[in-house]
Amino acid sequence: QVQLVESGGGSVQAGGSLGLSCAASRYTASLECMGWFRQAPGKEREEVARIHIGGGWDSYADSVKGRFTIFRDNAKTTVYLQMNSLKPEDTAMYYCAAGGCSSWPRPDYWGQGTEVTVSS
Repeated sequence: QVQLVESGGGSVQAGGSLGLSCAASRYTASLECMGWFRQAPGKEREEVARIHIGGGWDSYADSVKGRFTIFRDNAKTTVYLQMNSLKPEDTAMYYCAAGGCSSWPRPDYWGQGTEVTVSS
């Protein structure tokens, strides 16, 4: 079993920046992809960004392209999400996720979530 622990998040004004991190309790070959989802109140969960741990390729939701950056550490156990130019519509609970890339958008492992609030 793998635990994912998120940190970061918080409150910021529109136009500001926040960073999230997600640490896996251990590295396994099953952690092929790691990424972030978010869910705003009353809305469905949506994928935000994903990164391939071994190859380093990444993908983003259209709504965050050019503003958010996902990257990993060399140990391949921690993934970061740098969020710039934040908008009120980015307000949501952000969840880290990990698993085989083919398991997306329903990866095997999930974190508890960290809240991001962007005020106008």
